[in-house]
Amino acid sequence: MNTWQLPEGIDELIGDRALVLEHTRRQLIDLYIDKGFNLVVPPMVENIESLLPSSYVVNEKTFKFLDPISGKMLGVHADITPQIARIDAKYGGDAIAKYCYVNAILQTKADDFYTSRSPIQAGAELYGSNSIDSDVEIIGLMLESLRLLAIEPTLSLGNIAVFDALIETETLSDEQVLTLKQIFIKRSAPDLEAFLSNNRLKNADKFSTLMKLEGGVSVLYDALHVFENLPRAKAAIQDLLAMNTKLDTTGIEVVIDLAELKAYEYHTGIIFSAYNKNYSKALAQGGRYNGLSESFGQPRAATGFSFDLKFLTQ
Repeated sequence: MNTWQLPEGIDELIGDRALVLEHTRRQLIDLYIDKGFNLVVPPMVENIESLLPSSYVVNEKTFKFLDPISGKMLGVHADITPQIARIDAKYGGDAIAKYCYVNAILQTKADDFYTSRSPIQAGAELYGSNSIDSDVEIIGLMLESLRLLAIEPTLSLGNIAVFDALIETETLSDEQVLTLKQIFIKRSAPDLEAFLSNNRLKNADKFSTLMKLEGGVSVLYDALHVFENLPRAKAAIQDLLAMNTKLDTTGIEVVIDLAELKAYEYHTGIIFSAYNKNYSKALAQGGRYNGLSESFGQPRAATGFSFDLKFLTQ
């Protein structure tokens, strides 16, 4: 084996490529600070409990090792968001707090969002507000970040609370719920049909319809009719309607996708992704995750976004 070879899925930048990334990193940080977000640099390694408050997906992607000093299990951060939840619980208090970061992370395997195991995660997060205006602010900042990177995005909007409201009407085991989530993440209509055939669900027809609710803003009005008897789902759809009227999407195509579920299962409400016609995967994504900070004893409403700066600058 040649000693200069890198592990599979691990990459590096040198010369002009490194300079482009550094130049863009500085521009992004200046943008976020100008918008009132405070720069944070979370540690690369934390106690495993802090890194994995509520996510089996993050758990699978986290490198873990035994600390020879404390004897505790430590982990290398695979996602910055849980660390921001801990930081806010310690320093945020009751006021609205805004954080931004550009940090290298490490994952045991690449996924549908990150193309390498060593991405540089850039993002911004807002804590302490459950208002639609906060989600609008975060989405606007994500779009402005992509414009800075000379990327023309298509914006996809959804709300995971619609799926969760349907789940609440059924009596399903945790394993069945997980299976159903994976079916929606894969967008597999045949798998959904098989699942509904093998499991008796009261609202099977609504799950089938939800899988198809994708398109323009008119989809939201169709969804209001479908879920008129589910107050939580109806409220989630009305949140998206309210957001659509407040967002400045001049020159940007907006797609409503109510069947979209994030792979990081800590999201609880509005979710969003940015795409480009030249790529099949999301280039930036985020959403609301109000329950994440409960693990740190300080429940706080939160919303944010992130993307792989290394990938987008190259």
